[in-house]
Amino acid sequence: MHYADEGSGAPIVFVHGTPVWSFVYRAFITDLSRDHRCIAPDHLGFGLSDKPTSADYRPEALAGNLAQLLDTLGLKDMTLVVHDFGGPIGLAYALEHAEHVRRLVIMNTWMWPLDDDPQIARMSRLLSGRLGRYLYTRANISPRQLYPLMFGDKTKFDKNVQQQYVKATSRPEERMAMWTLARELVNSTDWYAQLWSKREHLASIPTLLLWGMKDAAFPPKHLTRWRAALPHAQVVSFPESGHFVQEEMPDKAINAIRSFLET
Repeated sequence: MHYADEGSGAPIVFVHGTPVWSFVYRAFITDLSRDHRCIAPDHLGFGLSDKPTSADYRPEALAGNLAQLLDTLGLKDMTLVVHDFGGPIGLAYALEHAEHVRRLVIMNTWMWPLDDDPQIARMSRLLSGRLGRYLYTRANISPRQLYPLMFGDKTKFDKNVQQQYVKATSRPEERMAMWTLARELVNSTDWYAQLWSKREHLASIPTLLLWGMKDAAFPPKHLTRWRAALPHAQVVSFPESGHFVQEEMPDKAINAIRSFLET
């Protein structure tokens, strides 16, 4: 597993989703590393990490990898920033090691079963088959076609940035992790249910919810669910942003995180 490790001070750990890698947090790391130690791993199968075809890329396995990395680094009192699949993957660590997590920043993600969401369930089942495998491993559909669709403000979409995600998995055999996660939106339902059943363990951790309100995958109803589970959380919403607040509203998101860290 590759990870960025920049700056010094209280640690902030950034956990990415799909089809991106730690590069998605570049603006956050550049700013926050001035007075914090910023650590941003690439999950196995993503970014600069190895991409073995035989690896287990289910989110539960990626969560295990992340926990092993954080334990190896011996981090304490960390702020954990999670987004997309980084939500269940990163929050699994917080649920088991709440004593090491001082704050949470939760961005356009989930931690509960998605099989009752017709749109997500339909898409995941479609992509689980042979057609889905072809689209992910041969056509590289996730960074090429799906990534641009997730922007709320299309003027913020940058083709040069997109190429960082496209080129990270340049060969079909390197795209197994993205395809696996597409399948596991629904196939890992039991694991999500297990995580969600422990959500009260997060209630005592100060939390900031950052949300792009034009997210086609995780619209405001998901934010409402988080607010019900974490009623004491601070909330900052971005009405014009889609799924990737890091790409569309980096400055405003960084300011919100800095304000949160100072309270």
